Amino acid sequence: MNFKRICAATAMIGFAFAVRSSFCSVAVDTFGSSVAAAESEKDDAKEVTIDAIKLKVPSGWKQEKPSNNLRLAQFKIPAADGDKPTTELVVSSFGGDGGGVDANFKRWIDQFTSEGRKVKMWSGECEQGKYYISDITGTYLQSAGGPFAGGKKTPMPNHRSLSLVLFIGGKSVYFVRMTGPEKTVGESAESFRKSFDGDASKEAEYELK
Repeated sequence: MNFKRICAATAMIGFAFAVRSSFCSVAVDTFGSSVAAAESEKDDAKEVTIDAIKLKVPSGWKQEKPSNNLRLAQFKIPAADGDKPTTELVVSSFGGDGGGVDANFKRWIDQFTSEGRKVKMWSGECEQGKYYISDITGTYLQSAGGPFAGGKKTPMPNHRSLSLVLFIGGKSVYFVRMTGPEKTVGESAESFRKSFDGDASKEAEYELK
């Protein structure tokens, strides 16, 4: 009888060890895959210098010829499943302070209808300088000739805009904006911050003055 109990106990211990080993193996494989994917994404980005600003651009962001002379550079962002390929990232600089942070934030907010609009703003600092970010979701009022063009504006529901104001060397001011369907912009939001080495954990909420 004792012999049977010993055999049963031994079998149970062996089974528990096998399950634990299997679990650990899966955990290690999963963690390793996550780390590999993160490293792959990091290594996939290349540094691009545009005037005085440097951006780490993922390979999926396809650089295009600027559509007007107000743009220093523009990139087409890959669309999320179900979205149209209309999302782009635009880099601009207009000399001086470019109108200031608040004036630009207010203008970008007004490019969305007030109904259902959500706005978040932060300030932070990276190696290139002090920066400010606005994150707006809602119905975007798209102008065929660009944001500075007059005329009829087309309401585009479920859109999002991430906008950066970056002061480099305390002198040059650069504007980086990603605008498009909310899902696509959401999938690229982390890459947007990484592109200029922003750190969300060190940012403070910003309020218009």
